[in-house]
Amino acid sequence: MGEQTLFQPLTRGDRLSVIIYRAGIAASTLAVVAAAYALFNSMHSAASVNTLLVALSISVGASVFSIHLYVGSFKKTLKRLYYFSTAAVLVLFVVGGGNAFEALTTKPQSFLLLIPLSGCLGFIAAKEAFCFKLLEGYILALFMPLYTIALSTGAVPLKSASYGLIAIAALLVIFTLRKVSMPLHYDIGDKSAYR
Repeated sequence: MGEQTLFQPLTRGDRLSVIIYRAGIAASTLAVVAAAYALFNSMHSAASVNTLLVALSISVGASVFSIHLYVGSFKKTLKRLYYFSTAAVLVLFVVGGGNAFEALTTKPQSFLLLIPLSGCLGFIAAKEAFCFKLLEGYILALFMPLYTIALSTGAVPLKSASYGLIAIAALLVIFTLRKVSMPLHYDIGDKSAYR
């Protein structure tokens, strides 16, 4: 469970890593909110979708590389998943001829390439849910990959897809607000327990 006790004084590096971690979560949330808004209002363009996808990938990466986990093997696994998600996003751009939006709109199965990225964000949400009882984190961890799989079937019309993304965005906003308001030392815990 999450540690709320201040075990050791935080170093400048500790503070910086927590700020980067939380900034990554916040930036990921902003990217998803912007995507939901654009999709709902039919304001999606290739440039905006491509930009939001790259922004989401980078912001998730910031959180992945600055997350604090007591079990080192979990962090290694999460990093591997992130490397895989980066490769999958690059493949998405290749499939679309340099345009991920094109791949997603003409080849719905291309959404499967977003499962690793949603898995990374879902892992972060689930970790926070486990540590700090943020129920929305568990919901996000399950719903984001399932939503991506549903989109890959091509059976979900674009307007209906916007409702799912709005639900994800709303949960991410709640999750982010609850997470970033916590004291910084909550994310560090007992440094002597890291392995």
